[in-house]
Amino acid sequence: MKTKLKFLIKQSLKKKIKTKWFKVANILILVLLIGIVNIDRVISFFGGDFENSTKIFVVDEANSYSLLETNFNALKDSLEDLGNYELENSTKPIEELKEEIKDSDNIIVNIVPSNEGYIEANLVSFDPIGTITEQLLRTSLNSVKSAYVLQNSGLSESEIAALTSSVNINKEVTNPELDENSEGHDIVSSGLIIVMIVPFFLLITMLTQMIGAEINDEKSTRSMEIIISNVSPKIHFASKIISSTLFVIIQALMLVGYALIALIIRKLLTSSLIGAVPGEVSGFVNETLTMVKNTGVLDLLLQGLPFILLLFIFSFLAYAIVAGVLASMTTNIEDYQQLQTPLMIILLVGYYIAIMASAFEGALFVKIVAYIPMLSFLIAPVIFLLGQISLIELIISTIICGVVTYLLFHFGLRIYKVGILNYSSQDLWKKIFKSVKEK
Repeated sequence: MKTKLKFLIKQSLKKKIKTKWFKVANILILVLLIGIVNIDRVISFFGGDFENSTKIFVVDEANSYSLLETNFNALKDSLEDLGNYELENSTKPIEELKEEIKDSDNIIVNIVPSNEGYIEANLVSFDPIGTITEQLLRTSLNSVKSAYVLQNSGLSESEIAALTSSVNINKEVTNPELDENSEGHDIVSSGLIIVMIVPFFLLITMLTQMIGAEINDEKSTRSMEIIISNVSPKIHFASKIISSTLFVIIQALMLVGYALIALIIRKLLTSSLIGAVPGEVSGFVNETLTMVKNTGVLDLLLQGLPFILLLFIFSFLAYAIVAGVLASMTTNIEDYQQLQTPLMIILLVGYYIAIMASAFEGALFVKIVAYIPMLSFLIAPVIFLLGQISLIELIISTIICGVVTYLLFHFGLRIYKVGILNYSSQDLWKKIFKSVKEK
């Protein structure tokens, strides 16, 4: 029995892995991941440059350059260096500067006095100015105008400094159960949620499609009759479930490997995983890494990782069992696609609840759904990382999923035995209900 099971699993895996589409798809995925991780190098290769700074020529006719420089640099620093900018107080004519900025991202800012608005500014550029750069200049010029008005109002320097300084805001959270890293905890957890849920959602979808296609292919070619005459339906059913589950696990490990290759290539190209990227990206990455260390989310993940992995495996098996049973009841892939619609709806419900779990913190409904098999693998790990359930509750959810998976196989096998050699839909449901009741 074991020899036949191993043989069928091996043959099924070979059939999936040695296909051209599998090789082509994985090559494309690898290239895509390398491209995404090294997107700045790709853009630079095709003409983009993250290293060059944008020079801003200031033609000052209102004697306000020092104010602009102070406000611009302060704002740029407060926004985590949103780009490389260089201010220059220029005395050259505007027309001459227009020739200098041709075919470049450089900008001319001409500040002139105004009878109605005290000062006004003209921005000149060869190409349209980016939104971030324009907003940076607009905010800085508004600050210059305010300071310019105050300087000409007769107020003392201390009064002007008090009026133009930023408001000092102190934050206080009175919930004793929260610590100073609670906000960062939610941000990091949300990032881990996306990393965990989206790949497994796609893998489950792949799994259900794969089993349906394989079983229907064997039924349509009548090769099923030859296979079942040599092995029992139980061995055949188990081989389909195990081989398909192993395949998606192999695919998941390959994706992790591709991501590591992409990071290694980035390291070789830039000598730093976050080097050679715009200031806002590197600042965000550094801030996120610090936040991950401080919030303790990784400690939670490592603590619950064995049970989360078990929950994923049980869920893979559960979906594989249900997909195999549904496929055995159909005679072609079109009928299977219609029959698996409720399965996909269940998967989508779990996906959306998991995505919105952080918005409904402490909701009883979400906690209840975290114990429902075929939904729990998407929700339980998420609310565990968010701190909404304990490790014990995660373990209970995993155990429930494991027990239900066993029951699905036990009763699903009875339906599989009836449906696998059935090529007619006539009275099929009656036969199925009858088979479930039989011992």
